[in-house]
Amino acid sequence: MTAGFHSADAPESADSHEGSNPRSASNPRPEPAGARRFAGQVALITGASRGIGLGVAQRLSAEGATVILTARKEEALAEAVAQFSEGTALGIAGKSDDPAHRAEVFDTIAEKFGRLDVLVTNVGINPVYGPTIDIDLDAARKIFEVNVLGTLAWVQGAVHHEQLGFRQNRGRVVSISSVAGERPSTGIGFYGISKAAVSHLTKTLAVELGPDIRVNAVAPAVVKTNFATALYEGREDEVAAAYPVKRLGTPEDIGAAVAYLSSSDAEWITAQVLTADGGVLTAGGSA
Repeated sequence: MTAGFHSADAPESADSHEGSNPRSASNPRPEPAGARRFAGQVALITGASRGIGLGVAQRLSAEGATVILTARKEEALAEAVAQFSEGTALGIAGKSDDPAHRAEVFDTIAEKFGRLDVLVTNVGINPVYGPTIDIDLDAARKIFEVNVLGTLAWVQGAVHHEQLGFRQNRGRVVSISSVAGERPSTGIGFYGISKAAVSHLTKTLAVELGPDIRVNAVAPAVVKTNFATALYEGREDEVAAAYPVKRLGTPEDIGAAVAYLSSSDAEWITAQVLTADGGVLTAGGSA
C-alpha cells in the first residue's frame, strides 16, 4: 500500500535488518562530508522503517537525496517517514517478497519522480537459531527466498523498469550482506549462507551490469538494532571487547558506508563487499 506520509516532490534533475536506531549523545556524529552528494537524486531503501535501513535513508537524505522507504508494517513506516523533512521522503508499505508490492514501488517512483539513482536492498530475515544440520528446510527456503532471491528481484525490477532510467542514470546498487557470510557464526549458520550468496550475487551483477551500473555490498558485524539484539543483549561490553574499536556498530556507521559506495566518490569501485565490522574478523572474532 502506498503511503504518502510526507509525499516528496519530484527532485531537480542532476548528473530491513530492521531494528531500533539508537544514537549516542556522548558520541555525536559529525556532519557528513560533501553534504550534497545526492542532490537531485532518488534513492530506494528497502526494509527502512528502523535500524540499518532507516540509518541509510537518513544519511542519503542528509546528503540531498529524495528517499523512498519500504517496510512491511504501515504504522512503523509512517513513524519513520515522519522523521524526515517535509517533501523529502515517501513510504510504501508491503512485503518485500511480494511481486505486486515491488511493482507498486517501482511504478510509484516512476510516476512521482521519473527516475531512480540508488537502490539499497536491506531486507533480510533470520527466523531460526541453532545448528544448520537441524534447520527446518521450509525455514531455510524462506531465508533464501527473502535474503537472496528478494535481493535479485529488487535489482531486476530497477534495471528492467523502462521509466526509471536506472541504467541511463548510472545507477548504483548497494546490498546489505553480513560478516556471517564471510565466516561461520554459531547459531546463525544458514543466515550466513544466504548472506554469502548475497555477496557473490553482488559481484556477479557488478560484472554483468557494468559499466553503466555499479553494484557493491556492505557486510556489517553486530550492529545495535532489534534484529541483532540476541547477539549482544545483556552482555554488550563483553561482545564489544572482541572488537578493536571496543564498541558495536550503529545504523549510522552503515549509513555512512552505503553513502560512500553510492556516491561519485566511489566511481571506480564496483563488485566489492565492504566489511564494516570494527576490525572483529581480523582480530579473530565472528558475527
